[in-house]
Amino acid sequence: MEKEIIEHGFSFNRRRFLSTMSLGIGSVALGSLLMPDLLKGGGLEEEGLAPGIPHFAPKAKRVIYLFQNGAPSQQELFDYKPKLREMLGQEIPPSVRGTQRLTGMTANQASFPLVGSFVDFKQYGQSQAWVSDLMPYTSKIVDDLCFVRSMYTEAINHDPALTFLQTGSQQGNRPSMGSWLSYGLGNENKNLPNFTVLLSRGVGNGQGVYSKLWSNGFLDSVHQGVQFSKGEDPVLYLRDPDGMDRKERRDMLDKLSELNEMSYQEFGDPEIAAKIKQYEMAYRMQTAVPEVMDLSKESDDIIKLYGPECLVPGTYAANCLLARKLSENGVRFVQLYHQGWDQHGNLPFEITKQAMDVDQASAALVTDLKQRGLLDETLVIWGGEFGRTSYTQGKLTADNYGRDHHPRCFTIWMAGGGIKPGIVYGETDELGYNIAKDPVHVHDFQATVLHQLGLNHEKLVFKHLGRRYRLTDVSGKVVRDIIS
Repeated sequence: MEKEIIEHGFSFNRRRFLSTMSLGIGSVALGSLLMPDLLKGGGLEEEGLAPGIPHFAPKAKRVIYLFQNGAPSQQELFDYKPKLREMLGQEIPPSVRGTQRLTGMTANQASFPLVGSFVDFKQYGQSQAWVSDLMPYTSKIVDDLCFVRSMYTEAINHDPALTFLQTGSQQGNRPSMGSWLSYGLGNENKNLPNFTVLLSRGVGNGQGVYSKLWSNGFLDSVHQGVQFSKGEDPVLYLRDPDGMDRKERRDMLDKLSELNEMSYQEFGDPEIAAKIKQYEMAYRMQTAVPEVMDLSKESDDIIKLYGPECLVPGTYAANCLLARKLSENGVRFVQLYHQGWDQHGNLPFEITKQAMDVDQASAALVTDLKQRGLLDETLVIWGGEFGRTSYTQGKLTADNYGRDHHPRCFTIWMAGGGIKPGIVYGETDELGYNIAKDPVHVHDFQATVLHQLGLNHEKLVFKHLGRRYRLTDVSGKVVRDIIS
């Protein structure tokens, strides 16, 4: 019986548990009161750790990840490089470029002229962080932010880089970060999913997002991310079918549960138990989701804070406001994807529009959480899958240029959740092409996020096909210098 729990990582149903274990009702009741997730199974038990319980005292309870899909150019937003302006049009020095891999889009260019930002930067706050004029709202909250300017990754194209950042692997079919957190920490609100996904699209070239990014992988399917849509039905198939009322729905689910339970007792397939749990979650969500998605009760001050677009379903601003509501209602991991940051050409125009899409709402989310007393327990992350090159892709003109993919360095920011506010961590060289100080690998970033939620990334494991897997694979270290 113990072996089954370890291998499948799923809780027994009550009937099966009581029919096979010689524990008294009193002991079970006492255990469930003292430790609600005591009977929840999982590969963590193999490491001597109780699943659903942090390994140590967490600094954060939840994560809101504002993913900027397509890779924002750090040179135009947060990594000020005046030297690039001085060297406009000059070839990138071979000593800087080195032998680093190029994409197929620029590998055959005869020239690699440097180009500085078309927009000016200023320093803000007590931290004196440099922020471009494209981000006026973000500039007002720099003392709440930790800028990490020395992120780097291993992938040079969007699909593997995005998958790597979200799942710890460049290949698919691995659990996403939200799924790992759901598996390791359990539910905080039994009426809402532990992991939700919100999508929005900007004006630029929209690199696609796909369900493998919020997949549960080899974990039980209850840990999969639930995508909320902008339509009349935010979660598809959640409503009762025509001609069926709530009582009939409840009766149908009870009968279906009995049939599934019989199958589970016969075959022991954990996905059958997962299906039972998902049906019950969907039933509870029928009431909880419409209430959370309703923005009509938000005050005028909040609408003004996020901007008028927060009342337009499917916009980035609306999703930021929904992220706050979902998070304050106990959703562990809220994942936003905003598409449109892939500026290989026409960068000045497109990045200006993209920044306008996200600047106010991103800053508003941090401000909103802070004024509600929720920022300390909520880790907010903003950033893309890699950076952009210091040289131009294609033709450089007086008022237009583009930038190619650049995995060697990029910038993200983090706020709340026990991260030091008002600091800049890491440096790039004067041309913004290589890391000069304090590099942070993707696995280091993932290890740090897990750490803030009380999870040791080396112990959050799941045994699958004879191998122990984890989000950070076989590497990663916590970046302790950014932890308060």
